[in-house]
Amino acid sequence: MVTENKEMEMFSLDQIKDEFIGKVGTEERTRYEQKLQFEILGEMIRKIRLERRLTQKELGELIGMQGAQISKLENHTTDATLETILKVFGALKAQVNFSVKLLDDNT
Repeated sequence: MVTENKEMEMFSLDQIKDEFIGKVGTEERTRYEQKLQFEILGEMIRKIRLERRLTQKELGELIGMQGAQISKLENHTTDATLETILKVFGALKAQVNFSVKLLDDNT
């Protein structure tokens, strides 16, 4: 068996996302990026909650929610309002910072 020495073509993560999800600005790409951000947010809530040694039920009680609702936030099976997210992080004694980046230069 003869093997050829071929170089493997490399692609950046952005190139892969462009190809398989859609280019930046498309509806599909926007949905993907938003879902990813909410998954990261849910994981942050879970991590901090566990560091604070709180159950989902205990965290929920601190902000007037049921433990099942905290589970849904952590697992991104529900949409959360900004108010709810701020309440959760407030109860966890965590500071929240927002960053806004304009995506086009034409403003």
